[in-house]
Amino acid sequence: VQLQASGGGLVQPGASLELSCVPSRRIFGNYGMGRFRQAPGKQREFVAAFNLSGSSKYADSVKGRFTISRDNAKNTMYLQMNSLKPEDAAVYYCAAAPRIIYSQLSNPGSYDSWGQGTQVTVSS
Repeated sequence: VQLQASGGGLVQPGASLELSCVPSRRIFGNYGMGRFRQAPGKQREFVAAFNLSGSSKYADSVKGRFTISRDNAKNTMYLQMNSLKPEDAAVYYCAAAPRIIYSQLSNPGSYDSWGQGTQVTVSS
């Protein structure tokens, strides 16, 4: 499955931003999806994900600020990012994995489809 990511941009600290990711075909219910990010000089890190049943998981660093969701009708996955901090700045990637279980959601190696990265910059 191919993933088309959109969103991102430059925002000030404390602002909000929404990222979208659209799979090339309807996969919700058979695939889990996730969001990862990579800052310059750092490894790709887990941000948030949901499994086949829609149960979500978050990195501690974004809990309470970010919300991952899916819209079945629009076949779109969203990442709503609130109260953005400079340390949230990174290239954000969406990913999808068939039949992924909850315990595997934070492992990038569990995903076999990746969208192009979108840049999020948080700066005053």
